Amino acid sequence: MSFFGFGQSAELDIVISDAETRRTAEHKTEDGKKDKYLVFYDGETVSGKVTVTLKTPGKRLEHYGIKLEFVGQIELYYDRGNRHEFVSLVKDLAHAGELSCSQTFDFEFAHVEKPYESYTGQNVKLRYFLRATLGRRLNDITKENEIVVHTLCTYPELNSSLKMEVGIEDCLHIEFEYNKSKYHLKDVIVGKIYFLLVRIKIKHMEIDIIKRETTGSGPSVYHENDTIAKYEIMDGAPVRGESIPIRLFLAGYELAPTMKDINKKFSVRYYLNLVLIDEEERRYFKQQEITLWRKGDIVKRSMSQQATIAAQRFEGSRAANSSAKEDSS
Repeated sequence: MSFFGFGQSAELDIVISDAETRRTAEHKTEDGKKDKYLVFYDGETVSGKVTVTLKTPGKRLEHYGIKLEFVGQIELYYDRGNRHEFVSLVKDLAHAGELSCSQTFDFEFAHVEKPYESYTGQNVKLRYFLRATLGRRLNDITKENEIVVHTLCTYPELNSSLKMEVGIEDCLHIEFEYNKSKYHLKDVIVGKIYFLLVRIKIKHMEIDIIKRETTGSGPSVYHENDTIAKYEIMDGAPVRGESIPIRLFLAGYELAPTMKDINKKFSVRYYLNLVLIDEEERRYFKQQEITLWRKGDIVKRSMSQQATIAAQRFEGSRAANSSAKEDSS
């Protein structure tokens, strides 16, 4: 018997049809490392071949059936015993019987629904994978092949500018304006800071991008805040009437799209956090939520071109607003 090291055994291999030409993307694994995976989108067909290779040629392998599954799964790290499957498709490749030689089976999952983005976070992992299983009496032989899913969005119809104010009565009044509230993952955040009243000595100011991951529900909710980026606005004391331009390129950071109430298990949100520090080391905060989305690589522009276009649109909208105010007055 193979249980004692004798008899027949086999290896399984899963090959996806267009693996050589399909786009790949780096994706963080649970241990923090990065691996490359094939990228799929919602509605795309997943097809290929499963190969069963017998380890001892000439010996028969008895099995209880060969199947292939396509699985979309959410795993909460604090509840590792329970894996929540939101996609589960099965193809029977062979009925119970015997294999006398190595064999290859074709498979196709047509137009598979993949509703969510692949994600690996602090407390949760959402992944998609193919799992081949050869059933045996004592122990099954299995093989998994993971893929990455990207969710694409269209340009938001409503994308108004954001305004924030930081103020301490009779001491400080700062106005911060961003060019929009929704950004794609390779976008440029363009804005300006206006110092309307400065009576305290500010020595440092920065903008942080904070990712907030929320898992669970009810009394078992966990929040994890992760500072993705820090952008120093100024180092020194500003004066009244001064304005400082902001350009923050998102392409250099590891970002996923905003994810809201995914399968009622978790959410991922992003915030712009304005931080001011005075000479007595007192810190002042102001947060504003932004939405991040993924767009297809249809038009590729350089980062400097993106920044110039964003700045022109931002200045143009400000000029239009100021002229409209003058006309109304």
